[in-house]
Parts: sequence; C-alpha cells; structure tokens
Amino acid sequence: MSTTLRHSLLPIILLQLHVALLSGEPAAAAKVPAVIVFGDSTVDTGNNNYISTLLKSDFSPYGRDLRVGPSGGQPTGRFSNGRLAVDFISEAFGLPPLVPAYLDPNADMASLSTGACFASAGAGYDNATSDLFSVLPVWKQLEYFKEYVARLRSFQGDAKAKETLSEALYIVSMGTNDYLENYYAMPSGHAARSATSASEYAGYLLGVAESFARALHALGARKLDLNGLPPMGCLPLERHVAPGGTCTEEYNVVARSFNDGLRDLVARLDAAGEVDDGGLGDGARVVYGDVYGPVEEVVADPGAHGFEVVGVGCCGATGRFEMGYMCNSASPLTCEDAGKYAFWDAIHPTERLHRFLADRKMNTTLYVFL
Repeated sequence: MSTTLRHSLLPIILLQLHVALLSGEPAAAAKVPAVIVFGDSTVDTGNNNYISTLLKSDFSPYGRDLRVGPSGGQPTGRFSNGRLAVDFISEAFGLPPLVPAYLDPNADMASLSTGACFASAGAGYDNATSDLFSVLPVWKQLEYFKEYVARLRSFQGDAKAKETLSEALYIVSMGTNDYLENYYAMPSGHAARSATSASEYAGYLLGVAESFARALHALGARKLDLNGLPPMGCLPLERHVAPGGTCTEEYNVVARSFNDGLRDLVARLDAAGEVDDGGLGDGARVVYGDVYGPVEEVVADPGAHGFEVVGVGCCGATGRFEMGYMCNSASPLTCEDAGKYAFWDAIHPTERLHRFLADRKMNTTLYVFL
C-alpha cells in the first residue's frame, strides 16, 4: 500500500463514521472495543500515583494543558503537559479520549472495559530496571492484567469478555529505561555491564519481550502493537551531556539495533507465520510500532512538523535535566506555549508530539485494525 493511500485511509474512515452519525444511521460495531496498555512512563496514564515510588507526576505543571475529562488542566500522573499517544489512539478507534489507569480507585469496570493501562513509569523489560525505582515490573503488570481478565468476565460474562479480549488492541512500549537508567547508568567497569555487551543485553530484552507477547496471547490477546525505542541519544537529557548539545550517536545506534531485532521478532510472531515457525497463530496479528522514525524526523527538521524547539524540554529553567519532581510548579522559566516544543521535560514528549506519534502510527500501522 502506498504512503499516500495509507495517509488518506484514516480520514476517509472517520468521515464515513461522521456521516453515519449525522444521518442517524447506527454505527458499525467497533473492531477494537478496548485499548490495553503496558510499558513505561511514555504510556503510563497514572498507575504510579497509587504505588510507593519517587517516580510520579501527580503535581503541577504536569497535565496543565489536558483539556478533556473531569480533570481538565490538572495533573493525572501522565508524564506530559496533556494527553499521551495511547489516549489519542484510543480516541481514533472511537473509544474514550483518556485510557484509565488500572490502579486508579475511581476507575470502575464500565470504564476499564473499553481501555485499561497497566504501564508504570520507570519500568523496563528487565526486572532490575523496575526494581531501581520500585515500580511495576513486567511480571506485575501481567499479574494485574490477569486480575483484569477475571474482573472483565464477571462484568461482561464469559462470551462477551472473550470477544473483548480477542478484539482489543494491546500496546506494549518500554525498553528505554533498560538502557538509560540501568545498563548505561552502570559504571563502565561494573561487573554486570562488563560481562554483557549492548547487543547481548538487547538479546536478553527481546527474549523477555517475546515471552511477554506470548503470555498476552495465552490470555486472549490477538492484536498486538510492539513499540520500538526512540532515538535515545536525542532526548534533551542526553543532549545535555553531549559535546555541543548534539545527539549521542552511540545511544541511537543501540536503539536502531534493538529496533531491528524487535522487527524480526514481530515478523516471527505475526499470524502470517505458522505456529511451527514461531508464529502465534489463532488469527493473531502483531505489528511493529515505529517511534524512532517519527521522532528522528521532528528532531532533524522541527519546522517541517510545526515545532520550534527540540533540544530542550519546556519544563524547568534549563529544560535539559528537569523531570519528575524537578519539573514542578516552582520551576522557573517553564515555557508558556508547550505546543512549540517536542519535549515537555528532559525525557518525555509534549502532548503535541504524542499526537504526532499517534497520528503517524494510525496512518502507517494501526490502520490495519480499523
């Protein structure tokens, strides 16, 4: 399918839905009845609010530009000034514009049945990464999902719950913390790092990713979106320590290598392959979510995509290292217009970049589930 056709597909489908609503015709049943999310701070919609960890964003100015839902303009635990890509993706599928955090005590099964986020800021594929910040590791996110499955069956009944689970879109996005907060945070002479090359570590992480995908499949998942790493060396935090404020190419090389491995894994897991060849089977569809390419485009030519600032984040006096508790209401010189910035703090995208990522994914990958 050509790039032009892919980019035109979503507006046409949304226009058809809009016309149907205006005409009073009943809309066709959504092909994706729920969006279910696992991962780290780029997709955590607020779970860290409810666990004992220092990695939180439940304070101003986080959430200041969030203009939907009951908490408009207030912090929700999202590490951004507004909505995340997963929220925009949910909305694109005709679902609620905010994906609720599973641990939110105000989220009942009526709301969780159309979307549930199990992600935790600071998490990674490596349990040791999550342990650094006392956040939810992948196995705990999976345990909560098993609990969710049981609750969904009680709420919807076995038949309906099975349908919801099989038709839902599962988004998995993590791995950056494994490198930046774990592997590269170790001194170069540390025994664990010295014994493992970056490529060997990638192999380990990809093995965990495969096991996680197969575990989700065993619990009913049939539509999986496995997301790659961004250009890690171009995050403001890393540019801050690089000569001349340039991107740290070593980290970008590692990210591209990991992404190549993830693409290979996705190709093997996808339903097009037979089970005997490593495919999931049972009608499963697995796609690769490209984050690297879109972020690289914005960093290389921000003006072409409507951005003005990509080297620093909006929040804080410098925008180079402020994040979490260092990005707070007392932070001086936090920018007035986050829409001009690609990054909100030293690591996390602004709502505008999240929207850009969601639109790109919908038009190049996730449209297959419409």
